[in-house]
Amino acid sequence: MDAQKEGLPRNARFSAQPRLIGLTPFFLACAAYFLLWVPDDPPSWVGALVKSLPVLSLASFLWTSPGGDCSTRLQAALLFSALGDICLVWPQAFLYGVLAFTQAQLLYTWVFGLRPLQPGLLPPVLLVSLPFSGFLLSHLQPDMVLPLTVYGLALSTMLWRGLARGGRACWGAMLFAISDSVLAWDTFIQPLAHGHLLVMATYYAAQLFITLSAFQGPRLKTS
Repeated sequence: MDAQKEGLPRNARFSAQPRLIGLTPFFLACAAYFLLWVPDDPPSWVGALVKSLPVLSLASFLWTSPGGDCSTRLQAALLFSALGDICLVWPQAFLYGVLAFTQAQLLYTWVFGLRPLQPGLLPPVLLVSLPFSGFLLSHLQPDMVLPLTVYGLALSTMLWRGLARGGRACWGAMLFAISDSVLAWDTFIQPLAHGHLLVMATYYAAQLFITLSAFQGPRLKTS
Protein backbone atom coordinates (compact mmCIF):
# COMPACT_ATOMS: atom_id res chain seq x y z
CA MET A 1 0.00 0.00 0.00
CA ASP A 2 1.45 3.37 -1.00
CA ALA A 3 1.95 5.65 2.01
CA GLN A 4 1.39 8.85 0.05
CA LYS A 5 -1.90 7.59 -1.38
CA GLU A 6 -3.12 6.93 2.15
CA GLY A 7 -2.18 10.43 3.25
CA LEU A 8 0.79 9.24 5.31
CA PRO A 9 4.26 10.73 5.16
CA ARG A 10 6.76 8.66 3.20
CA ASN A 11 8.94 8.20 6.30
CA ALA A 12 6.12 7.07 8.56
CA ARG A 13 7.32 4.12 10.59
CA PHE A 14 5.23 1.64 12.50
CA SER A 15 6.84 -0.13 15.42
CA ALA A 16 7.59 -3.81 15.04
CA GLN A 17 5.24 -5.95 17.04
CA PRO A 18 6.93 -7.99 19.79
CA ARG A 19 6.63 -11.70 20.32
CA LEU A 20 4.11 -11.86 23.12
CA ILE A 21 5.52 -15.16 24.34
CA GLY A 22 8.24 -12.95 25.79
CA LEU A 23 5.69 -11.76 28.35
CA THR A 24 5.50 -15.22 29.94
CA PRO A 25 7.96 -14.26 32.74
CA PHE A 26 5.78 -11.24 33.55
CA PHE A 27 2.62 -13.31 33.96
CA LEU A 28 4.46 -15.96 35.97
CA ALA A 29 5.92 -13.27 38.24
CA CYS A 30 2.47 -11.75 38.75
CA ALA A 31 1.05 -15.18 39.59
CA ALA A 32 3.87 -15.76 42.06
CA TYR A 33 3.24 -12.41 43.73
CA PHE A 34 -0.48 -12.95 44.20
CA LEU A 35 -0.03 -16.59 45.29
CA LEU A 36 2.77 -15.84 47.77
CA TRP A 37 1.56 -12.48 49.02
CA VAL A 38 0.62 -12.45 52.72
CA PRO A 39 -0.50 -9.03 54.01
CA ASP A 40 0.86 -9.55 57.52
CA ASP A 41 4.34 -10.69 56.47
CA PRO A 42 7.08 -8.39 57.81
CA PRO A 43 9.12 -6.45 55.22
CA SER A 44 11.90 -8.53 53.70
CA TRP A 45 14.20 -8.56 50.70
CA VAL A 46 12.47 -11.70 49.47
CA GLY A 47 9.13 -9.91 49.56
CA ALA A 48 10.66 -6.89 47.82
CA LEU A 49 12.05 -9.11 45.06
CA VAL A 50 8.74 -10.91 44.53
CA LYS A 51 6.92 -7.55 44.38
CA SER A 52 9.32 -5.94 41.91
CA LEU A 53 9.89 -8.98 39.70
CA PRO A 54 6.89 -8.41 37.37
CA VAL A 55 8.07 -4.90 36.51
CA LEU A 56 11.67 -6.05 36.15
CA SER A 57 10.48 -8.74 33.75
CA LEU A 58 8.80 -6.04 31.63
CA ALA A 59 12.09 -4.13 31.46
CA SER A 60 13.78 -7.35 30.36
CA PHE A 61 11.04 -7.89 27.77
CA LEU A 62 11.81 -4.49 26.24
CA TRP A 63 15.52 -5.28 26.29
CA THR A 64 14.97 -8.45 24.27
CA SER A 65 12.34 -6.96 21.92
CA PRO A 66 14.12 -4.44 19.66
CA GLY A 67 12.05 -2.14 17.52
CA GLY A 68 9.90 -0.45 20.14
CA ASP A 69 9.64 3.33 20.24
CA CYS A 70 11.58 4.96 23.12
CA SER A 71 12.27 1.55 24.63
CA THR A 72 15.39 2.79 26.44
CA ARG A 73 13.41 5.48 28.26
CA LEU A 74 10.67 2.99 29.02
CA GLN A 75 13.21 0.57 30.45
CA ALA A 76 14.55 3.35 32.68
CA ALA A 77 11.02 4.19 33.83
CA LEU A 78 10.33 0.55 34.64
CA LEU A 79 13.58 0.29 36.61
CA PHE A 80 12.64 3.37 38.63
CA SER A 81 9.21 1.80 39.21
CA ALA A 82 10.82 -1.41 40.43
CA LEU A 83 13.02 0.65 42.76
CA GLY A 84 9.88 2.36 44.04
CA ASP A 85 8.23 -1.02 44.60
CA ILE A 86 11.20 -2.12 46.68
CA CYS A 87 11.28 1.08 48.75
CA LEU A 88 7.58 0.93 49.52
CA VAL A 89 8.02 -2.45 51.17
CA TRP A 90 9.65 -0.65 54.11
CA PRO A 91 7.55 2.18 55.66
CA GLN A 92 10.68 4.15 56.58
CA ALA A 93 11.68 4.23 52.90
CA PHE A 94 8.29 5.55 51.72
CA LEU A 95 9.56 8.95 50.57
CA TYR A 96 12.36 7.31 48.60
CA GLY A 97 9.70 5.24 46.88
CA VAL A 98 7.72 8.39 46.06
CA LEU A 99 10.88 9.94 44.59
CA ALA A 100 11.53 6.88 42.43
CA PHE A 101 7.96 6.80 41.13
CA THR A 102 8.05 10.55 40.44
CA GLN A 103 11.04 9.96 38.19
CA ALA A 104 9.20 7.09 36.51
CA GLN A 105 6.17 9.32 35.80
CA LEU A 106 8.40 12.00 34.28
CA LEU A 107 9.99 9.41 32.01
CA TYR A 108 6.58 8.04 30.98
CA THR A 109 5.50 11.59 30.14
CA TRP A 110 8.64 12.02 28.03
CA VAL A 111 7.92 8.75 26.23
CA PHE A 112 4.30 9.71 25.47
CA GLY A 113 5.46 13.07 24.10
CA LEU A 114 3.55 16.26 23.38
CA ARG A 115 2.08 15.34 19.99
CA PRO A 116 -0.81 15.46 19.58
CA LEU A 117 -1.05 18.11 22.31
CA GLN A 118 -4.80 17.62 22.95
CA PRO A 119 -5.20 20.52 25.45
CA GLY A 120 -8.90 19.72 25.71
CA LEU A 121 -8.02 16.61 27.73
CA LEU A 122 -6.29 18.64 30.44
CA PRO A 123 -9.39 20.22 32.09
CA PRO A 124 -11.09 16.85 32.77
CA VAL A 125 -7.85 15.51 34.25
CA LEU A 126 -7.57 18.56 36.52
CA LEU A 127 -11.27 18.41 37.39
CA VAL A 128 -10.76 14.94 38.81
CA SER A 129 -7.24 15.19 40.22
CA LEU A 130 -7.35 18.56 41.98
CA PRO A 131 -10.32 17.86 44.31
CA PHE A 132 -8.96 14.42 45.14
CA SER A 133 -5.49 15.80 45.79
CA GLY A 134 -6.88 18.56 47.99
CA PHE A 135 -8.86 16.07 50.03
CA LEU A 136 -5.85 13.75 50.30
CA LEU A 137 -3.49 16.52 51.41
CA SER A 138 -5.77 17.33 54.33
CA HIS A 139 -5.06 13.83 55.70
CA LEU A 140 -1.27 13.93 55.34
CA GLN A 141 1.46 14.62 57.83
CA PRO A 142 3.27 17.91 57.08
CA ASP A 143 6.43 16.18 55.85
CA MET A 144 4.39 14.24 53.28
CA VAL A 145 2.64 17.23 51.70
CA LEU A 146 5.38 18.52 49.39
CA PRO A 147 6.65 15.21 47.96
CA LEU A 148 3.14 13.87 47.37
CA THR A 149 2.05 17.16 45.79
CA VAL A 150 4.97 16.95 43.36
CA TYR A 151 4.16 13.31 42.66
CA GLY A 152 0.50 14.14 42.07
CA LEU A 153 1.46 16.75 39.50
CA ALA A 154 3.76 14.28 37.76
CA LEU A 155 1.05 11.61 37.75
CA SER A 156 -1.60 14.00 36.39
CA THR A 157 0.74 15.13 33.62
CA MET A 158 1.49 11.52 32.71
CA LEU A 159 -2.24 10.78 32.64
CA TRP A 160 -2.90 13.72 30.31
CA ARG A 161 -0.16 12.67 27.91
CA GLY A 162 -1.22 9.01 28.02
CA LEU A 163 -4.81 9.94 27.17
CA ALA A 164 -3.54 12.11 24.33
CA ARG A 165 -1.34 9.31 22.98
CA GLY A 166 -4.28 6.92 22.96
CA GLY A 167 -4.28 3.15 22.55
CA ARG A 168 -2.33 1.11 25.08
CA ALA A 169 -0.73 4.25 26.52
CA CYS A 170 -4.20 5.56 27.37
CA TRP A 171 -5.21 2.36 29.15
CA GLY A 172 -1.92 2.19 31.00
CA ALA A 173 -2.11 5.79 32.16
CA MET A 174 -5.69 5.41 33.40
CA LEU A 175 -4.95 2.18 35.25
CA PHE A 176 -1.87 3.74 36.86
CA ALA A 177 -3.94 6.70 38.07
CA ILE A 178 -6.63 4.37 39.43
CA SER A 179 -4.03 2.23 41.21
CA ASP A 180 -2.37 5.23 42.86
CA SER A 181 -5.71 6.76 43.83
CA VAL A 182 -6.83 3.55 45.53
CA LEU A 183 -3.42 3.26 47.22
CA ALA A 184 -3.61 6.82 48.53
CA TRP A 185 -7.15 6.34 49.85
CA ASP A 186 -6.31 3.01 51.44
CA THR A 187 -3.10 4.32 53.04
CA PHE A 188 -3.99 7.81 54.18
CA ILE A 189 -7.78 8.16 54.32
CA GLN A 190 -9.64 4.92 54.97
CA PRO A 191 -8.50 1.29 54.66
CA LEU A 192 -10.41 -0.57 51.94
CA ALA A 193 -11.43 -4.20 51.86
CA HIS A 194 -9.06 -5.95 49.44
CA GLY A 195 -7.51 -2.55 48.76
CA HIS A 196 -3.98 -3.88 48.32
CA LEU A 197 -5.16 -6.54 45.89
CA LEU A 198 -6.91 -3.91 43.76
CA VAL A 199 -3.88 -1.62 43.91
CA MET A 200 -1.44 -4.26 42.70
CA ALA A 201 -3.73 -5.76 40.06
CA THR A 202 -4.34 -2.37 38.42
CA TYR A 203 -0.67 -1.41 38.86
CA TYR A 204 0.72 -4.47 37.10
CA ALA A 205 -1.87 -4.11 34.34
CA ALA A 206 -0.90 -0.44 33.93
CA GLN A 207 2.77 -1.28 33.59
CA LEU A 208 1.94 -3.96 31.02
CA PHE A 209 -0.11 -1.60 28.84
CA ILE A 210 2.50 1.16 29.08
CA THR A 211 5.23 -1.30 28.11
CA LEU A 212 3.26 -2.50 25.09
CA SER A 213 2.61 1.11 24.06
CA ALA A 214 6.21 1.11 22.82
CA PHE A 215 4.96 -1.05 19.94
CA GLN A 216 1.73 0.75 19.07
CA GLY A 217 3.51 3.23 16.79
CA PRO A 218 2.86 6.94 16.48
CA ARG A 219 -0.70 8.16 16.75
CA LEU A 220 -1.93 9.26 13.36
CA LYS A 221 -4.00 12.35 12.68
CA THR A 222 -7.49 11.68 11.42
CA SER A 223 -9.13 13.81 8.81
